[in-house]
Amino acid sequence: MRVCVFTEPHRGASYDDQLRFARAAEDGGFEGFLRADHYQSMGDDPGLPGPTDAWLTLAALARETSRIRLGTLVTSATFRLPGPLAMLVAQVDQMSGGRVELGIGAGWYEREHTSYGIPFPPVQERFDRLAEQLEIVTGLWRTPVGTGFSYTGRHYRLVDAPALPKPVQVPGPPVIVGGRGPKRTPELAARFADEFNMPFKGVAETAQAYDRVAEATDRFDRAAGGRAPLTLSAGIVVAIGRTDAEAQRRAAPLQVRSALPPEDPVIGSPAQLVDRIGEFATIGTTRVHLRLIDLADLDHLELIAGDVLPQLTAGPVR
Repeated sequence: MRVCVFTEPHRGASYDDQLRFARAAEDGGFEGFLRADHYQSMGDDPGLPGPTDAWLTLAALARETSRIRLGTLVTSATFRLPGPLAMLVAQVDQMSGGRVELGIGAGWYEREHTSYGIPFPPVQERFDRLAEQLEIVTGLWRTPVGTGFSYTGRHYRLVDAPALPKPVQVPGPPVIVGGRGPKRTPELAARFADEFNMPFKGVAETAQAYDRVAEATDRFDRAAGGRAPLTLSAGIVVAIGRTDAEAQRRAAPLQVRSALPPEDPVIGSPAQLVDRIGEFATIGTTRVHLRLIDLADLDHLELIAGDVLPQLTAGPVR
């Protein structure tokens, strides 16, 4: 099982907090450090000192880490235009020596759009824009050097783009598409993604999502196009401790009112987390993203590195 950490700096974390956490995750043997792409806290807490931009942060981390993979879960398609997004992800991939992953979604949290003057179209349009962004970003990365890339869609039009710079990874950084949607999400994952992620739900609901993705993969005949099988991943909210009191202390923020949908956290001992990861493995999960709430709590990270990772069979790093 491949194990990454997932963080939510919009809850309240500076760049220095994230750097310490990413370096500790690298030292602890985690495969990846992925972060949310949000501009505002989702509860009543203002999330001081305030938000940090996901890709600006990852660019800096790319120069201050050496092994750990870096990415987003997930970039909002409403935040950036697809041409510039392809360029900046390619540049960060170069800066990291080929360790970047692009998780991308349609965007969902209306309040942060309203707060910062970002257009927030209806849900169907957001998914239409996401589909076009996936075509454009992957198309730009795959365009041979010396040739141009053009695209005409309903929402975006590119004319003879030079399709530069190129990422280190060929044909491009791994793309992650995920979510609970029953139709558009599985189709977009089958067409464009390298990984499908089901975020923070139980094993049974995650298995149902995997089944929908498998059906979509068959419909779009992914194998005939020479595409590798999708990596199936799961997000797990984690609050574990050496004692029950320690675990409950770490779980306290989960009781605070939030705009997030209901989740299925693991609250308890390291053994309980090992068991949950094993349950996910039985339904085809090969990668997990552990959401740790407090970026200042390096002891939590060290507990997982010491008591959980050694019990898991490591998979190959992409």
